[in-house]
Amino acid sequence: MAQRVEVVLSDEEREVLERWARRPKSSQALAFRCRIVLAAADGWSSTEIAAELGTTGTTVGKWRGRFARRGLDGLHDEPRPGKPRSISDGDVERVIVKTLEEQPANATHWSTRSMASATGMSQSAVSRIWRAFGLKPHQTETFKLSPDPQFIDKVRDIVGLYLNPPEAAVVLCVDEKSQIQALDRSAPVLPLMPGVPARQTHDYVRNGTSNLYAALDVASGQVIAEMTPRHRAEEFRRFLNLIDASVPAGLDVHVVLDNSSTHKTPSIQRWLVRHPRFTLHFTPTYSSWLNLVERWFAELTTKSIKRGAHRSVRDLVASIRTWITNWNDNPKPFVWHKRQAGRDDPHRPVAARVRIAETERGVRVGGGLRPVHRNRFHGRKRLWRLRAVAAHVAEQECADDAERRRRKQRRAPRDAGPAPAVPVRDRHVGSRLELG
Repeated sequence: MAQRVEVVLSDEEREVLERWARRPKSSQALAFRCRIVLAAADGWSSTEIAAELGTTGTTVGKWRGRFARRGLDGLHDEPRPGKPRSISDGDVERVIVKTLEEQPANATHWSTRSMASATGMSQSAVSRIWRAFGLKPHQTETFKLSPDPQFIDKVRDIVGLYLNPPEAAVVLCVDEKSQIQALDRSAPVLPLMPGVPARQTHDYVRNGTSNLYAALDVASGQVIAEMTPRHRAEEFRRFLNLIDASVPAGLDVHVVLDNSSTHKTPSIQRWLVRHPRFTLHFTPTYSSWLNLVERWFAELTTKSIKRGAHRSVRDLVASIRTWITNWNDNPKPFVWHKRQAGRDDPHRPVAARVRIAETERGVRVGGGLRPVHRNRFHGRKRLWRLRAVAAHVAEQECADDAERRRRKQRRAPRDAGPAPAVPVRDRHVGSRLELG
């Protein structure tokens, strides 16, 4: 009679086995083997385990022995040979290089079918290769570089306000949504029905425009708003008066806003002199995305304006005011978040993308690049190295660009005139956040 193999588990091994046994995503075979090993470690005999789990003693002895010899790795199935590969590493590299470095003669970008015709492979094989390496020739993204010589300091200033606001102060993101059109469809909107979406005519009738000034409280998500028929410095000054009346007198006010000409007129500068508790933080040139109220404008547009029908400006104003009132009844703050990435991560972002995810706390704004699908081909290491080199080169270019900005900033005071005696500061007076 064969001697029974004793199974002894460490605390770490027991924790892993218990997690695998109850995890919903574990395969049934792996969970079954984990239960065999756990029962064996508790002193059960192979006969008792087989009777309890509805299997044979031979199966129990097999997995007891495998675990005793090889540990946790012994519970996994060994790779099966399967059908020989029909696509070699060279074929994969040829598709990748052709996609990245060449252009078809009759189009601006490759499709799976045109690439399959050019390489002699099937369309599904090209599709699998592109998915594995995250290649999407049909997609393009836009960007805009900011020429602001103080770009880095302004970004740190504004993000520092978001993540570590000063005490006894309120941080408001202010901007205007100008020229909101009161549009009505040329025919009534047909309602939603089972199997049929809501339908509206593609043409519309213009019934006038209005302008919205909004100040988003970063901490609470509350919004101070005012609708105006015109968009001038006079209307902006009145809105600043509304903010001054709405914020308690004992608090300083830090205002994040863009570089619109209506924000820098002499009348606004005189108003700031008379209200020293206000401090303006301007976003860098072409960088209004730093202003969180822009994300709130997107919520308003998506959920109210885009699919609304308004027969007059009065209807439009009433609709927007109602939506803002409902928002303030249950506000959701926007939380600034930056994904942490290791120095050796090939997907370490050079510039953060904005990602929105609603949580119980509020709306989370995150940055970072999504990881691509895991590569299923044997030539993946070479491609990962190429991607890491490309990311390193891009980061080096950004570092050189930042150094040029710093040099320009050091030379700026010699060429600039005297600074205006206005309490407008572009630097955070509290603790600063060093971004990686």
